Amino acid sequence: MAGTGSQPPSSSSRPVPPGPARPVPARPQPLAPLRKPPQVLMIRKDEPAPQPSATEPALAAAPQAPAQLAPVNRVAAPASTPVRNDDELFDLGSMEGLTMADLLGPDPSQKRAPKAAAAGEPSTKPAARSVDDFDFDEEAFLAALDDHEPHGTTGEVVRGTVIGVESDGVYVDIGGKAPGFMPKKECGLGVITNLKETFPKGLEVDVLVTGEQNADGMVTISARALALRQSWEKVRLLEKEGKVVQVKVNGFNRGGVTCELEGLRGFIPRSQLQEGENHEALVGKTLGAAFLEVNPETRKLVLSEKKAATAALFQNLEVGQLVEGQVVAIKPYGLFVDLGGVSGLLHQSAISGGQLRDLREVFGQGDRVKALITELDPGRGRIALNTALLEGQPGELLIDRDKVMAEAPERANRARSVLRQQEQGAG
Repeated sequence: MAGTGSQPPSSSSRPVPPGPARPVPARPQPLAPLRKPPQVLMIRKDEPAPQPSATEPALAAAPQAPAQLAPVNRVAAPASTPVRNDDELFDLGSMEGLTMADLLGPDPSQKRAPKAAAAGEPSTKPAARSVDDFDFDEEAFLAALDDHEPHGTTGEVVRGTVIGVESDGVYVDIGGKAPGFMPKKECGLGVITNLKETFPKGLEVDVLVTGEQNADGMVTISARALALRQSWEKVRLLEKEGKVVQVKVNGFNRGGVTCELEGLRGFIPRSQLQEGENHEALVGKTLGAAFLEVNPETRKLVLSEKKAATAALFQNLEVGQLVEGQVVAIKPYGLFVDLGGVSGLLHQSAISGGQLRDLREVFGQGDRVKALITELDPGRGRIALNTALLEGQPGELLIDRDKVMAEAPERANRARSVLRQQEQGAG
């Protein structure tokens, strides 16, 4: 038996029966252990810190000694172990209802409340903060507003100082963060050949703002637009007062002649000229003209030479003046009296203070009439007349018209005092 093998047979081995060799099964690979989620320890302020237990004398006695890590158990957790969510791991429920101010706590620069400080307890309520607690410079804030405040609104008249002249225009300091620019064509009425002579540096000028600020804060200004606005205002006042103006004819066309007034272009139709048949010959001549239409919106300025003769008569008339004329028309509401180029209306209520059944009871067509002027409207060309104020007693004209007309100059003085009293009462 000793020569049958080099090694003695093991007691645990079994004899292998004869037959084909069976395949050796592969050894199973160990499963990768599941890692536990990290554990976070939450320590609240109102809970004491954990103390070392009696089973950890070495850690408590020698805190300086390096802590030894416990071997990691790589055995997979049982399937029955419940999985903890974030709310359980981090205790998020205790943070519900808290605001950012609660999380940050009170401002450390603020003092504690008097009661809490006296009791020696920290204040848990954050103190209210005002504007003064911040880095706030009021002067710097107002200066910033002034820098960004627009200077010169469109349509506004401003006064500035010339600070620079270029070939295409003039720069004027109007008080903004950037100067205003006045193009050459807006520097005035007419043609300006030398800008530097007309606008020397340091000259103060009044201009009209015509353009909004650009990105650099610069606005467009115009001296010409301001001059035109002032011209229209002056012309409208002249029209209202019924003035006669002198204009110089500078051109003509098929419909009439053109002229210039206060820097504005005017037009006189041929029908309103005294010599309309030969209106080409009027170029270069000066004519007296009255206003027919003044419209700044449409820039229409229409004049009349014929109306100027009527307007000239208005300039010699005044309220309370005694005038004499001839009845040229009889209407149901009154008489029209020619005063030598202009007509006045003698209304039926102003003829006599008595009961008047027919206008012809006092005056007829072609009769001479002396009357007082009680109202003048040069713009509309109207003159209101009155003969009842010349009566000594109401209805005297119906009885003795010739006597009233003969004594009219003397009676006019008394009538003027009555008119003044009426004006004072109305005022």
